[in-house]
Amino acid sequence: MANMEALWVACQLHPGRKIVASSQAHYTHRRISDVLQLDFASVPIDSHARMDPKALEKILRQEDIGTVVATLGTTGCGAVDPLHELLDLQHHYGFRLHVDAAYGGYFILVDNLDSHTRASFDVLNKADSIVVDPHKHGLQPYGCGCVLFRDPAVGTLYKHDSPYTYFSSNELLHLGEISLECSRPGAAAVGLWATLRLMPLVKSGEFAEDLARCRDAACDLFKRLKDDNRFLTVFPPELDIIVWAPRASKSSTISKLSKAYFEQAAKAHLHLALVDLPAELARPHWTGVSFDAPTVTCLRSCLMKPEHFEWIDKIWHILKRIADTN
Repeated sequence: MANMEALWVACQLHPGRKIVASSQAHYTHRRISDVLQLDFASVPIDSHARMDPKALEKILRQEDIGTVVATLGTTGCGAVDPLHELLDLQHHYGFRLHVDAAYGGYFILVDNLDSHTRASFDVLNKADSIVVDPHKHGLQPYGCGCVLFRDPAVGTLYKHDSPYTYFSSNELLHLGEISLECSRPGAAAVGLWATLRLMPLVKSGEFAEDLARCRDAACDLFKRLKDDNRFLTVFPPELDIIVWAPRASKSSTISKLSKAYFEQAAKAHLHLALVDLPAELARPHWTGVSFDAPTVTCLRSCLMKPEHFEWIDKIWHILKRIADTN
């Protein structure tokens, strides 16, 4: 709903113009574009699953693009699109820039990002709109999503003629009116407010340090997988998600082994996820692998709890035991 809100505003400001996002962006953007009856196109990615600025510029030269969606933390690979480079393109082509930071937004607080990732977060405040979902890293239940607009004047798009709906207010726009959904329960907002009172969003605070440990855990597990010749890795984690696979000579065999690892790990109470990567994304990282299918199924580990940092030895023990039996 937060992304729909942002793209609805974009639609009002750039009616009829196409929306684009990377091929690794969340599927919701294509779906929302259908709801808004706007054309949507995917932008190719680079070897680290980030939006390719050169590919985007080619599209911008050829088509009438109203909104570019940058993702700061794709849910598949945890990739961070180069927001600093997209802002340069925005200056030349005048599109609206929406940032889907639903997964990765909170990482702006941590101090252990690599330089490329840090560069994107450092210019996050220059985007036209931002979505962050506290139900991911923000310790909230489902249904708590946030959309932020750089220009408060977009609030005028929500004006309506039902003054009976809210209590009397002399404000030009009452906060209760500024929502695409109109009425919403207040429990999610109060829950988020209470959490932030306990764990403020400040650098070097308890919340930020817990989040930094999540990334440390991902980097630790990635190094162990990379250094073990029984496994294949793709690219280092930008946030706290890593994508990896059991080593084999053919991509179809890798896919079968990934599914077997997934099931065996679950029996050991280690719950992984599966993700299908395009062959062209994995190929540059896996020399010696024959790709006999357009996609390859990999394993995805999301280290999004600070406790994962202390559990890495146990996780690694389970993975090594599975590798020894396959």
